[in-house]
Amino acid sequence: MTKIIALAGSLKNQSVNKRLVLIAAKAAEQTGVEVQYLDLADFNIPLFSEDLEAEGTPANVNDLKALFAGSQGILLATPEYNGSISGVLKNAIDWLSRPSNTSSDIGSAFHGKVVGLMAASPGGLGGIRGLSHTRDILFNLGAIISPGQLALANAYAAFDEQGQLVDSTMAERVQQLAQEVSRLATAINAT
Repeated sequence: MTKIIALAGSLKNQSVNKRLVLIAAKAAEQTGVEVQYLDLADFNIPLFSEDLEAEGTPANVNDLKALFAGSQGILLATPEYNGSISGVLKNAIDWLSRPSNTSSDIGSAFHGKVVGLMAASPGGLGGIRGLSHTRDILFNLGAIISPGQLALANAYAAFDEQGQLVDSTMAERVQQLAQEVSRLATAINAT
């Protein structure tokens, strides 16, 4: 079975990026793939340090790496902070991209994975600048980036009380991105 990780690069409880990636995750599940939503707040990842890494990759980081290693695709929603990605997301990527010194079968969590990128922001650009940086980072790590990224502007007004997107065109774009990632990840899983 094709497995996809759904993740937001935010620790905030009521994150608009968490809402957005959950909508994408449900759309991906409708295609028949298995989707696992992960909340970075549940993993308590320390700041990356080669000194800390030399002592042994923390167990919670290895747990996260194992989940990524077992997947073929990633749905990723990233907040934009100061025109770039969030520090918590960059830190997670830094840990996940390193080989694990306590588990030799887990290397880069992104190499060969299909990634669907999205962002939600209260601003008018919808997080597009952060998406550009995220795309560059993941491409350099060997990820297969879906061309159908999306940026959701004015995100505080974009969701109804049930957490669904108000704009049907944007909801359709999220569904299309999720379907594209599911299709490509399934094709990779079949090879």
